[in-house]
Amino acid sequence: MAKIVQFGKECVAELRKVVWPTREEVISSVKVVVISTAIIAALLGFLDAALMAGVNLVF
Repeated sequence: MAKIVQFGKECVAELRKVVWPTREEVISSVKVVVISTAIIAALLGFLDAALMAGVNLVF
């Protein structure tokens, strides 16, 4: 039981060392992820449509 308590105390001590991002940093990161995801989705959609058109021409 003592090891579990010590583990909990060590976890809390490590979490106090963490430098948490500010709200602005989180919002900025989310914007980058959303925009990147949208761009990649559009590119993959275009590639899929182009490949399907090529397959339809062959068959």
